Amino acid sequence: MNDVLGRTPRVLLIGYRGTGKSTVGRFLGSELGWDFFDADDTIEAAAGRTVAEIFAAEGEAGFRAREAAALEHLCAGRPRVIATGGGAILRPTNRAALRAAGYVAWLTAPPDVVWERLQSDPSTAARRPNLTTGGFAEVANLMAAREPLYRETAHAAFDAGVESPEAIAGRILAAWSEWDVGRQPG
Repeated sequence: MNDVLGRTPRVLLIGYRGTGKSTVGRFLGSELGWDFFDADDTIEAAAGRTVAEIFAAEGEAGFRAREAAALEHLCAGRPRVIATGGGAILRPTNRAALRAAGYVAWLTAPPDVVWERLQSDPSTAARRPNLTTGGFAEVANLMAAREPLYRETAHAAFDAGVESPEAIAGRILAAWSEWDVGRQPG
């Protein structure tokens, strides 16, 4: 799979936070022999602060502007796997850029699974903006509100609620290969 000549040069992972985009992305990058980039890590490195600190200092609009710039940069690079932030699909320009950049895989999981993952992940509290006091209901409502945007952006959806990250990466790789072969001339 390391021969990417003539192949779609990127696999992009979208989905709500806690669906496993970064973990699955690392496996995909390893399988393909491509670099893996987490868009939030890229934003944090450029800003010198966490996503939560950016939200606190600049608000959501400031963060989303940084996110759009980071995605534009990442989508222009050589073959790679990119895990986006959960809200990357909120801007129409981001949705169009992601679709144009390569194969977009949407990782899904039931809201209760996502909620459990968020509660047990120490980096969520340290790096991500806090949810309001809505708890599980807020997560479920945000996931439902964003679902049409994820669906519009993705080439395919992958349930990341039960299977191992390696198995999910394998399913994405197979779907990407089939999709990409269908796009090749000849």
